[in-house]
Amino acid sequence: MYCDFFSTTQLGRQEAYVKALCKEIKERQNEAGEPIRTIYIGGGTPSTLRLEDLTVINQSITSQCIAEYTVELNPGDATEEYIRGLKDIGVNRLSMGVQSFQDELLQLIGRRHNAQQAIEAVQMAQETGFDNLSIDLIYALPGQTMEQWKADIEKALSLGVQHISTYGLMYEEGTALTKMRDRGEIQETDEETENAMYDYLCERLKEAGFVHYEVSNFALPGYEAKHNSSYWDGTPYVGVGAGAHSYIRNIRSWNPCDLEAYIRGIEEGTLVRESETLTEKDLYNERIMLGLRTNKGIPLSDVNVRNGHEMVTKMTVKDQLLRITEDGRLVATQKGIHILNTIIEKLMI
Repeated sequence: MYCDFFSTTQLGRQEAYVKALCKEIKERQNEAGEPIRTIYIGGGTPSTLRLEDLTVINQSITSQCIAEYTVELNPGDATEEYIRGLKDIGVNRLSMGVQSFQDELLQLIGRRHNAQQAIEAVQMAQETGFDNLSIDLIYALPGQTMEQWKADIEKALSLGVQHISTYGLMYEEGTALTKMRDRGEIQETDEETENAMYDYLCERLKEAGFVHYEVSNFALPGYEAKHNSSYWDGTPYVGVGAGAHSYIRNIRSWNPCDLEAYIRGIEEGTLVRESETLTEKDLYNERIMLGLRTNKGIPLSDVNVRNGHEMVTKMTVKDQLLRITEDGRLVATQKGIHILNTIIEKLMI
């Protein structure tokens, strides 16, 4: 694993989990007080579920206002029948965890697919009629060269996908790659190379007509992810399933990551969700943190005066880490993105 999202290998509990999930969906889908407009099934490998399971889950959703319906698909699980089945239940966007088109790198990070399977999965989806495809790519992998990274970008562009999400590898506590690094079996990519990979990515995708609308996300015009954008602009969302987070009326809540506790709690009506109510300070800091990750930035008028304007002047005029748009918004420059966390910390209160 190269990330630390909640996951489980208890495939024998799929039926019980799907049943609990459907019950939670029926109970909570009106919780936000407005119709469901986007659906995202992911955060793991939902394509290990049978089409019958996804159909049952889909039948639990009553909203007729869905503009974007995304399912994450592992390229190793892709078959023509499965992809067609997703389209038949109303899915109109696929997100594929390709990560790389280099077989040796895919093996290193423990992926179940190879490069050819990833290519074929994209092509199958296109032939089935999907015209909104996103793929994930990772850079700064151990031993990854700039030439390999450039080749991955070119392959992604040649496939004609509409959306590309990219992530620099992070070594999370407890993951296999972190353990390998700590044992000296692999080495982290140095910061200079990682920054060069990111800068090349931004430049090349801009040349190809992609909009860099969030630090890690690029889309052809009109194909920005509607669902993910809701996380960055403060739109309420309901998350269902083990470990899922929700955000409604300034309250963030989350389900337990314990699979058995989740199933039992839903079945018995005793599920306890942890939650926190965000203060005005919390909400301000989140607007700064999330807004500056996007190409829309934040209104300059939102910057807290106590912290704010003298520091902003320094970061825009002298350091060129931020820029002010014609309509008075503060946006990170390419230079600023490299140290975005530091900038955000300075502007938070």
